Amino acid sequence: MLYQIIQHHKNVWLNDPACPVTSLIQYIQQAGELRDAQVEAIGTYLFLKIKGENKPLWKLFSEGFFSNNEDLSTHSINQVAREIFEDNPAARALYEFSRWKANGNSQPSLPGLEKFIVDHVTTLNYENIIKQLFYGIEYTDYLFSLPMGAGKTYLMAAFIYIDLYFAINEPANKIFAHNFIVVAPSGLKSSIIPSLKTIENFNPAWVLPEPAATNIKRLIKFEILDQPKAVKKSNKARNPNAQKVNQYQPFEDLIGLVLVINAEKVILDKIDIIKVGDSFQFDFHETDDAKDKAANELRNIIGKIPNLQIHIDEVHHAATDDIKLRQVVGRWSRNGTINSVLGYSGTPYLTSTDKVVLNDTLSLKFTQITNTVYYYPLTTAVKKFLKKPRVEQARGLEPINIIKKGTEDFFNNYGAKLYKNGTCAKLAIYCGNIERLEEQVFPFLTGTMGIDPALILKYHGGNSKYKITGNDKFEYQILDTPLSQKKIILLVQIGKEGWDCKSLTGVILSQKGDCPANMVLQTSCRCLRQVVKDDKETAIVWLNEENAKVLDKQLREEQHTSIQQLNKIAEEDDDTLVQRYSRLEYLQLPAVEFYQLRVNNTALIIEEDPDTKHKLETVAANPAYKTTAVVETRDITPKGLREREEIYYSGNEEAHFYRWLQAISKGSFNSLTVKNLLSFEEELLVVFNTITYRSKGSRYFNNLYKQQTIQSQIRLAFQQKRDLQTTEEIIPEKASLLLVEKLSAIAEHNKLYPSKEETRQILNIDASGKTVKET
Repeated sequence: MLYQIIQHHKNVWLNDPACPVTSLIQYIQQAGELRDAQVEAIGTYLFLKIKGENKPLWKLFSEGFFSNNEDLSTHSINQVAREIFEDNPAARALYEFSRWKANGNSQPSLPGLEKFIVDHVTTLNYENIIKQLFYGIEYTDYLFSLPMGAGKTYLMAAFIYIDLYFAINEPANKIFAHNFIVVAPSGLKSSIIPSLKTIENFNPAWVLPEPAATNIKRLIKFEILDQPKAVKKSNKARNPNAQKVNQYQPFEDLIGLVLVINAEKVILDKIDIIKVGDSFQFDFHETDDAKDKAANELRNIIGKIPNLQIHIDEVHHAATDDIKLRQVVGRWSRNGTINSVLGYSGTPYLTSTDKVVLNDTLSLKFTQITNTVYYYPLTTAVKKFLKKPRVEQARGLEPINIIKKGTEDFFNNYGAKLYKNGTCAKLAIYCGNIERLEEQVFPFLTGTMGIDPALILKYHGGNSKYKITGNDKFEYQILDTPLSQKKIILLVQIGKEGWDCKSLTGVILSQKGDCPANMVLQTSCRCLRQVVKDDKETAIVWLNEENAKVLDKQLREEQHTSIQQLNKIAEEDDDTLVQRYSRLEYLQLPAVEFYQLRVNNTALIIEEDPDTKHKLETVAANPAYKTTAVVETRDITPKGLREREEIYYSGNEEAHFYRWLQAISKGSFNSLTVKNLLSFEEELLVVFNTITYRSKGSRYFNNLYKQQTIQSQIRLAFQQKRDLQTTEEIIPEKASLLLVEKLSAIAEHNKLYPSKEETRQILNIDASGKTVKET
């Protein structure tokens, strides 16, 4: 929700004729090399960087930067609250935040917070609450959430070049960074750092005009800090990575240095995280261990680089390494050398709910990462530029048969596929472990399925039995080039994240453990990257039932979508169809208000023991269950009554004790069995003999007794007495004036209104904010 507030204010700023970056945004759009997601993210970055003066989110929030300056005289609040909101920007900001209508809703998203603020308006520490919303981080920390394939790496490069462009023009302005460090999360060095080297290949002319673009390109100095061991007999630095940084001393006038680094190996070694209360503290061990000293040495040197901007890729890996990294950045920040921290992630949603406790009765719960300043959904990316996936969920098939089906599907649809850049379509089969790859999957593909081994690449970390050759590594590196003729890649614990192979067109996860459960989404999406810009491309994903469930769960939690919705996108991507859209949210049409009566029934058990024996003994003796029958004979004389006869028996339905028990059991829907009844056989025989009579050697049910009522009372005798309590609740509800929640695309024809082109024009005008809204 916070990023929506930021986007609202950003759009107002960019649409202002006096906006200082209008020409730059127009240049980037006209260059046409970046996707709309990247251009929008750049707009958000410039808004926070220039208009927001690169301040931390909590500070911007507290200063009222995101406030709408609503007319408080129209609000139902007391005069004390009104005066506090007028005088205290942080109080007003939090109050307006509580009234924000997310996603165009007609009602505020946090009505409980609004009431709480008004009720405690004089006692709240507003700035402290706002700091808690942003994790108590003092330094500037922004998160950009773009899905895999949207170009996060190029976005990093764009930010670097843009900051340097302004820094060169305004060298004394500290809001613009001079130097940069790109941090890969732990455990991903083998896959992410190589892809980050593509920053070097970014063309600055995509975001900056010439000759500035070329001049800054010459200014930048790249250093990949990936050396694992210390250099011996070095008088300058024992850490080879630190030595690379040291060569740029003195740092005072340093500008244009870009470091690419792995967090785990060169920053986070030997840091212990200690939880104290609700916060984390850390301790840098100072020992004689050479590795520890080398790691500390690099941290110390990096902390001295002035006006440093930190880019953290795949920041959602969080866990303890994220805590460690934040502590390191916090330490650097206290030195006054950190300009800002920019995080990148495919999802802004948390794995568990975050809470900001206001008091004993109220806390704010967030499922989104609150420092998210820009979010581009996966579904939008699939609709606009990623490959359109067809996700197949295999049920009841053995893993090897899933591989067979998926491989056949790939060859039938993409076996001869050659993209415009000369690369051939490829299928990735994840195998879980090396033995399964080497001993089961590969022999099955080359033997049973008869696939040419020359088309298959086996790639894994190797073990004592199975090795990876230099040629295999070379083949893996050239996969996404026209040189590669490989069509099937068998992988083990590689290529789950950060693997940039655009010609990958299919993925198979045939069993549990083919990839970590928390990375099913990232692994499945490996094949969605677009090969040729603006081309309509498709892909296939084959999953066993368990992986399909995990994927669907992760899609719902992290992207608010599902497998079903992803599959529908390809169906809707048809030029012959015109998509219909609802404008209710944009036009803010009022909802229809009504009330719903909710009745709640609660059964309370008020007997500890049903006392079945006593209840059965009283059933037959209860006069309420018997009808008195009398036959009277009267004369038409003054005396009237002549004769009166009382009837004691009536009925001709034959009665059998065990059948009677079965009928009682059946009436309980078998919750009371015949065996249960026979545990009180003696008492039930008394009842049976009472409500039946003998005639001509047989027994018959006496219709003078209420047979169904007696059976019901017998069943109740086995139950504890309950009291039914009923409460009523009147709930205010709202309904839409029009049923437009499930609009689907329809076939285009000449009588359609609005037409496809008119629909596009309306949406563009709405997006610009120029459409007059109804009131």
